[in-house]
Amino acid sequence: MKIFQKYAAEFFGTFILVGGGTGAVIGAGLTQEGVLAISLGFGLALMVALYAFAGISGGHFNPAVSLAAFLDRRIGFIDMVGYWVMQVAGALGASALIAWIYNREFAAATANTLNRQAGVNELAGFFGEAVLTLVFVFVILVLAKSESHTKYIGMGMTLAVVHIVGIGMTGAGVNPARSFAPALVGGTWDGFWVYIAGPALGAIVAWALYKIIIEGDLSLGDDLAEVKDAITEDVKEAIEETKEVL
Repeated sequence: MKIFQKYAAEFFGTFILVGGGTGAVIGAGLTQEGVLAISLGFGLALMVALYAFAGISGGHFNPAVSLAAFLDRRIGFIDMVGYWVMQVAGALGASALIAWIYNREFAAATANTLNRQAGVNELAGFFGEAVLTLVFVFVILVLAKSESHTKYIGMGMTLAVVHIVGIGMTGAGVNPARSFAPALVGGTWDGFWVYIAGPALGAIVAWALYKIIIEGDLSLGDDLAEVKDAITEDVKEAIEETKEVL
């Protein structure tokens, strides 16, 4: 598999996920369908993207998933960074398209927001995003090892459940690319750090729990040392390849 194919798959897959999910937010708002419609919009959009592109790139479409996959040594450091770039680009493309079709106010309406009226402050939102992402990423790490194509249904339904629970708290970001794109296009940044830091922490804890519960590996210190060595080796390799090209 060529590297540009994987990056293109992450771009277009994230475009489908964010476009489908945030498009459902707008559709639900216009038709008064509510939380279930939005949750199914994100879950079904993820399933569509997975069936289309998971065989090429692994089907991350989410920087938090890529971070956990890197920690588990399923992808390299350079690929993780490349995936992040393409995921953000895909999400921005989806939000920009929504803003062009409707206007920036509609794009802003799809941004994640803390339910401050219900008492969800930034600290609560941070932990809420961390736990929601933990659940989602943990399931992704487990199901990704399955040989059955029905695993994509499980992944999509997990995202739907996370949204059903989380929309009323934080809007259920659980994906920094999905949170960043509407915020940038719509110009709304209230409590934005929650949607970066929360999923990052959730992804790290999800990986740790996966190693402990699923693989029975309690020597996480050794695993982290391997991750550190892998970063060094990947960066050195990338530098050497760049020198050869130049």
